Amino acid sequence: MAAPLPVCYLNGAYLPLADARVSPLDRGFLYADGVYEVMPVYGGRPFRFAAHQQRLARSLAGIAMEDPHTPAQWRAILGGLIEHNGGGEQYVYWQVTRGAEAGRNHAPLPEIPRTVFAFCAPLPVTPADVLARGLACVTAVDTRWARCDIKSTALLANVLLRQLAVEAGAAETILLRGGELTEASASSVHVVREGAVYVPPNSRRILPGTTRSAVEELLERAGIRWRTAAVSEAQLRGADEIWISAATREVQPVTMLDGAPVGDGRPGPVWRRVHAEWEGYKRALAGTPW
Repeated sequence: MAAPLPVCYLNGAYLPLADARVSPLDRGFLYADGVYEVMPVYGGRPFRFAAHQQRLARSLAGIAMEDPHTPAQWRAILGGLIEHNGGGEQYVYWQVTRGAEAGRNHAPLPEIPRTVFAFCAPLPVTPADVLARGLACVTAVDTRWARCDIKSTALLANVLLRQLAVEAGAAETILLRGGELTEASASSVHVVREGAVYVPPNSRRILPGTTRSAVEELLERAGIRWRTAAVSEAQLRGADEIWISAATREVQPVTMLDGAPVGDGRPGPVWRRVHAEWEGYKRALAGTPW
């Protein structure tokens, strides 16, 4: 990932990221008591802002917090931050923590001013060799907590699972729980069998992916069969194609899994159709209101 862009937002002000300071007693620092979102920006236009804002609100509700801002306020805050950082291709990270209190108390949950922080960074571009040859991934047992539908800042389990991929020279770790696919350490997973796309149903085991939902809309548009259904480990390993999707990955093909080829070991025809749809969708959105 590239270094962040220079201007951030913190508690009502835009300021140099290097000058931003948060209390060491912030509950986000002490307990990971907060949630976050990551949203891509194409040509200065946030991608699916409403879906990201709504997911943030759901995550906050899941940890017994109200959203400190209305959708219109978030739109103004994030739009201003993007402009301060020059627009163009970037992504926005924003988070809300419960705030800083005088002491370290597990409960009761304090009613204190929330800490709101956001920054931008250059949007990663999928390398041409990934589009041509695909990615290698590994699998691991899903050891995360029981509320993966909340986009919590408590990401230590995800970080350690992703490290398994790094140590194996792979791009991502695909997770299995009870013999079934859940998702990846920082991505949704799509499995293709006999021309149809399968994704595990949303539940507390899985973060409802905004990029995943966009992919599902494009599958409908392209007339490609898809459904939500449990995917067994055997079905994952025997898939014709596997893809991962995320805000900073878009939709990428997986061609090696635990050292074995996926399908014929090349990006598959269904992924190629969806990738073309994705590129067309981005072009169609350029310059439209968000």
